[in-house]
Amino acid sequence: MSHSTVPRSRAEAKAPEKTPVASGDAPGSPEKPPAGKLKLSLRHRFRRDRVLVLMTLPAVLLLLVFNYLPILGNVVAFQDYDPYVSDNGIIAILNSPFVGLENFQRIFEDSAFWRAVENTLVLFFVQLLLFFPIPILLALLINSVVRPRVRAVAQAVLYLPHFFSWVLVIAVFQQMFGGAGMLSQLLRQNGYDGIDIMTNPDTFAFLLTAESVWKDAGWGIIVFLAALASVSQDHYEAAAMDGAGRWRRMWHVTLPALRPVIALLLVLRVGDALTVGFEQILLQRDAVGPGAAEVLDTFVWWNGVRNQDFSYAAAAGLIKGVVSIGLVLAANKVAHLMGEQGVYKK
Repeated sequence: MSHSTVPRSRAEAKAPEKTPVASGDAPGSPEKPPAGKLKLSLRHRFRRDRVLVLMTLPAVLLLLVFNYLPILGNVVAFQDYDPYVSDNGIIAILNSPFVGLENFQRIFEDSAFWRAVENTLVLFFVQLLLFFPIPILLALLINSVVRPRVRAVAQAVLYLPHFFSWVLVIAVFQQMFGGAGMLSQLLRQNGYDGIDIMTNPDTFAFLLTAESVWKDAGWGIIVFLAALASVSQDHYEAAAMDGAGRWRRMWHVTLPALRPVIALLLVLRVGDALTVGFEQILLQRDAVGPGAAEVLDTFVWWNGVRNQDFSYAAAAGLIKGVVSIGLVLAANKVAHLMGEQGVYKK
């Protein structure tokens, strides 16, 4: 009988097999975590990524100097700031009297401020409904073009107005829709009264949206085209083999690929709700009147720069900034509830 067929005793049969112990590891010692899961100290991570840190250091310094240090100037919202106390702005802030929440109380009692808030929200919702979907539709349209040369020409034509200044854009619209513009002259030649859309307060929100669409819609499709370029053609071929037509492939393949980008841009757009185009509106404010064209940005500019009431304007700007942060956080929370990443992860 061979050695492998010798029956073992019952105690030996029940005894668990011993695994060999690696050299240097004491029996019963806790298992070491995988090398990829080891937590590095801040010092070790800095040494590992020091090249990347040095590369980003100039950008961080620029942000600190031009974006974060000026935030300290919001203290003038709680003062009766007088810039003529001293030639040094810091000395002027230190010597200005502290008034607490007096400027905020003035703002909440100012009917012009609430009119600016109303106009800002109206313009935001109009642009959100009429402008935000257009870059998505244009991206889908360009992506469906088969010939690369036609696609490149279409992209160039749509991108071009983005590089025009707002002065040029408004001048073009004035020549088209002003009182002496092409549309008004065409109506008069056919026996109708002329029309001046550029000075009509009732259509001002739609006029701003049309100008924004013509100028920036082509530029906005870049992000969506980049997202569409990352979609594998295998998904479209598999959907076509399953009998899905063009609209079905767009609904079940293309739009799900754009969904994370749409959610991210929508969160950013909601956070930017109280900023609806300062230069664009300021250039047309006198034409339609402050009743329709006064928004929060022009309200801050008019009171701070024109009226020299810096503390009052700083208080209005501070309110706008705090509300904008709240809108970003709320919209990002909604994106998380919908299963999207948003601006940052949970």
